[in-house]
Amino acid sequence: MNTHKSHHLIYGKLTDYLTGEELTDTDDERIRQDLSRMMIEEKHFRREELQPRLMIDTFFARCFVRSVIELTVSLENRQVMILRYGPGSLVSRERAAIAAARVLNPSYVIPLAVVTNGREAELLDTSTGKILGYGLQSIPVRQTVLQWMAEMPVIPPPDGRKREQEMRILNAFDVERCCI
Repeated sequence: MNTHKSHHLIYGKLTDYLTGEELTDTDDERIRQDLSRMMIEEKHFRREELQPRLMIDTFFARCFVRSVIELTVSLENRQVMILRYGPGSLVSRERAAIAAARVLNPSYVIPLAVVTNGREAELLDTSTGKILGYGLQSIPVRQTVLQWMAEMPVIPPPDGRKREQEMRILNAFDVERCCI
């Protein structure tokens, strides 16, 4: 029998807005669903351009961590933006989001990352780490991202030691200590 205790309230099940699959209904999952809905209804992305729950697995110092990317946005067969959700402060999530965008795709760095707690957001340039905008309104609409793509260079992913450093950052920032 699984005796794992969690601080997350579970309300039952809900249907994923993008895929229709059944998910565990928690406060965090409801916010993730709201983000998916916003990306389609307000930011005008198409369902097929949003891929939920991509994962990056890391293992360092005997610590396995599965980092989940809430949404990955692809336009014209290119992943161009990731959205990472987490409750609380955004500043503590910036570096892990940048690391994820740098290693998720084995062919290139995903140029944009969003960190959000569902009420606030930051849009990040993943090549420089700079904040491009604050607030949920800073998440660009589909047409804007398409326009930006012409100016976005395709940057090769980090390799060797640099890739390992990004993976270590992701491992350290995403380890979940509260539920152990």
